[in-house]
Amino acid sequence: MGIREVARRCGVSRNTVRRVRDEGTGRRYRRPERPGKLTPFHQYIRDRLNAAAPDWIPATVIQREITALGYTGSHAILRAFMAELRPPPKPDPVVRFETPPGQQMQMDWAEFRLDGQRIYAFVVTLGYSRWLFGRFVDNQRFETLRDLHVAAFGAMGGVPFEGLYDNMATVVVQRDADGEGKHRFHAGMVALSREYGFNLRLCQPYRARTKGKVERSIRFIRYSFFVPLLAEFAQRGETLTLEVINSRFALWQREVANQRRHGTTGEQPQARLLIEQAALLPLPSVRTAASVRELQQGAARIERPSTPLQRPLSAYDAYSAGVSA
Repeated sequence: MGIREVARRCGVSRNTVRRVRDEGTGRRYRRPERPGKLTPFHQYIRDRLNAAAPDWIPATVIQREITALGYTGSHAILRAFMAELRPPPKPDPVVRFETPPGQQMQMDWAEFRLDGQRIYAFVVTLGYSRWLFGRFVDNQRFETLRDLHVAAFGAMGGVPFEGLYDNMATVVVQRDADGEGKHRFHAGMVALSREYGFNLRLCQPYRARTKGKVERSIRFIRYSFFVPLLAEFAQRGETLTLEVINSRFALWQREVANQRRHGTTGEQPQARLLIEQAALLPLPSVRTAASVRELQQGAARIERPSTPLQRPLSAYDAYSAGVSA
C-alpha cells in the first residue's frame, strides 16, 4: 500500500507515515555526532579511575587535572560522563552541629596504606570555619600526638575553647572513671590542655559521627588527595614516600582544601578562619618544653664556662710573691 493511501486511511500526514516507516527499518536520518570538548579526555579519565580502583576520584579533582591539559568545557559535562562510569554515591548520613567561632576543633586519626604499610593522618578541623590542618606520620604515640597539636595551634594562630575527640587511648584512660561525664584523661593530654588553655571533650561511645566535621574532612582527604596522589605515582611507576606525601599535602591544604568553597558554609575556610582567629585563645607566651621526640632528634648543647680548669704558671708565681711579701 502506498504512503498516500496509508495517510488517507489513518488520517495523518504523509510525512508522519514516512517517519514511522523509517523508524521501523532504521532508515531515519541521524545527524553524525561531533566530538565534544570532553571527548579527547575520555581515555585519560578512564585510566585515572582504573588506577584508583576500587576507590574513586571526585570530579572536582579530575577537572583540575584535565583543565591543566587544555579542557575548556563545563563541570556539568564532566560529571555527566563520570556518572556513566559509576552510580552516584549515597548521600552523607552525618548530621553536623554548628558552633560559634573559636568554640571547637575536632581531631581524629585516619589510617591509610602505603606499599602495604600503615601510615596515619592527624587531622584537625575547626568547627566554625571548616579550616583544615593535617599531617601524615608513621605512628600514633602520644609524643607524636602532642607535637602535632602544637603544630596545629601554631598554624591556626591560636587555640579553640575545646577539642572534641573519640575514645583514643592517648586522650582518655577511662571514661566515667569518677562518675558520669567525669573521665580520667591521659596525663600528657591534661598537661597539654592546661598549657594551652583548652578543654577536653569526648564523643559518645560508638557514635563517631558526633564529630562529623572532621569525619567529612578525612573522607575529603582520602578521595580528593590521597587516592589521586597514589594513582598518579602508580601510573608513573614511582615510589611514594612519607616525605613526598607531606610535601604535597601541605601544598594541597594551602591551595585546595582551605581555598575551596565549602559545600555546607558556602564560603572558603581560609576566609572564615580570619573571623575565627579573632575568637581563638592566644598562644602561650613561653614556648612549650621540648618533647622527647624533639630531644631525640638532637640533644641540646650545654653551655659550659670558658674559664680553663688549669691556671697558667704565671698565676702561681704572682700568688707566691704575694705570700712572701
